Amino acid sequence: MLIALFNMAFASGIAPASGLDVASGSASQLPPGPDRFSIIAVEYTSYQWHLKNWKDKKIVCTIYSEHNQTPLPGEVYRDCGEKIYNTWMTQPTCNLNDVKNCKGYYALLIDTQKKEKEIGLELPAASAWISLEDCEAVFSTSTNICETKPTLVITGLEPLPNESIIKVEGTYNGESFFCDETDVCKFRIPETDEGGVEVEFWSYSSYGDSSIVYKAQVRVQVVDEGDPDQLYYYVDVLSSQFQGQSATCSEAWGVFPPVRGTPEWLSTPTQSEDLSSDIPYTYLAANLILQGVVDASSCPDGGLAPGNVVNQCGMEEARDAVTEWQNQFDELILTTAKETSVPARLLKNLFARESQFWPGIYHASNDVGLGQLTENGADTTLFWNRSFFNQFCPLVMDSEICGAGYANLDEEQQLQLRQALVGSVNATCEECPLGFDLTQADFSVGVFAHTMIANCQQAGQVVKNYTGASPGDAASYEDLWKFTLVNYNAGGGCLAEAISFATALNSLPLTWDSVSPHLTGVCASAVDYVNDISQ
Repeated sequence: MLIALFNMAFASGIAPASGLDVASGSASQLPPGPDRFSIIAVEYTSYQWHLKNWKDKKIVCTIYSEHNQTPLPGEVYRDCGEKIYNTWMTQPTCNLNDVKNCKGYYALLIDTQKKEKEIGLELPAASAWISLEDCEAVFSTSTNICETKPTLVITGLEPLPNESIIKVEGTYNGESFFCDETDVCKFRIPETDEGGVEVEFWSYSSYGDSSIVYKAQVRVQVVDEGDPDQLYYYVDVLSSQFQGQSATCSEAWGVFPPVRGTPEWLSTPTQSEDLSSDIPYTYLAANLILQGVVDASSCPDGGLAPGNVVNQCGMEEARDAVTEWQNQFDELILTTAKETSVPARLLKNLFARESQFWPGIYHASNDVGLGQLTENGADTTLFWNRSFFNQFCPLVMDSEICGAGYANLDEEQQLQLRQALVGSVNATCEECPLGFDLTQADFSVGVFAHTMIANCQQAGQVVKNYTGASPGDAASYEDLWKFTLVNYNAGGGCLAEAISFATALNSLPLTWDSVSPHLTGVCASAVDYVNDISQ
């Protein structure tokens, strides 16, 4: 079914996948890219307007529009000129009960006609995707593990029903490859250094054009797990076109996670039971006593010291309930982690630090939900996580308004969205048991995962702005996550100031140890915050 053609010497380590024929040849120069426009005829109604003087009712110009409303300013400028436009825009409002004293012009609709016009329509373009074959994506390590030399698969996709992909081409580490008369190209890839190798790939269509040129960074590391007869290949792919498991934010940062997997606090276990914890959270215990979930009446002062702080006896009475409560979200956290690739243990540690899993409003402040979202935090989410914005915005306002993007909305619309997002994570419910709607708390887990993705995007941009290097060149994967937590907790301003000082005193790479001493003043609390979550 597949015919792979390579002009790469096998000394480079690239080999066709099993069963594929090898032929000589070379990939062509860079492809032309998409070129898909269709001319279609559409019917419309043309409206003819006369712009007249109020003074003498004489026609000053004729305006044509495609709507039955008063001509728009741009239409007046186009058809009547700048002088008339300026008068039209500055003339006082006319009192229709006293039109003889009106100044300027008025518009009168005089005719409508059905017409036809040709418009250019851009058709969906061909694309290409990259994946791995016979490799297992392991959530706990945020990487892909293959028991044999990994097979890289590049697949062309043609969206038009009467067209097809006729060839896949690209370069692997600077060497050209192409697979003719097919939409799939497969080849085995060798071990690389820790920086990986660059892959470029694209597809050609029978339409006569091609996809754009896509890029990927591929790393293959051979690991001996103790069995001399069995080697394992740890494979990571950074690409917008990768159809597989990647460590969260790796692509945005341009950095691979550690070869053998991420540190535990950035991992996702295979079972929710592995997220289980039994930490004696005092704030959670106090709330469970206050809400009557725990009966601490046998304790001094009902288990609570002044200020509703749980005492030792109250903590002992609440211990089992505290353990049960803090683990009730584990399955949902795991599911969300697998869907978004945000590490499950990071999410659970975040909720523990922010709210101790009590999903209400903290001390009547503006911090809401399991992860204590604020309006500023919502602004970060909606601005930096475009895919989440595209999903959330139509739930609040008209999809046509949302199409402009968050940054292009007016202040009132942005405020409406921010307030709606904060409200979506607020599980407070006066009529509900315990004063919470726990289904709303469940929904909020996904929101906080997407909020974390937005913060990793912003943190990466801050690093790039203040170092002049890509985030992956400036810092390690783990340290970039710590910078993300600073961004989430203290804001981009605190992160920017600390990185600015650190880069002035030290050369790259940035590390948490070199940046954290510069989190001072109102930013200083972020140090303990990051250390708590990352331990």
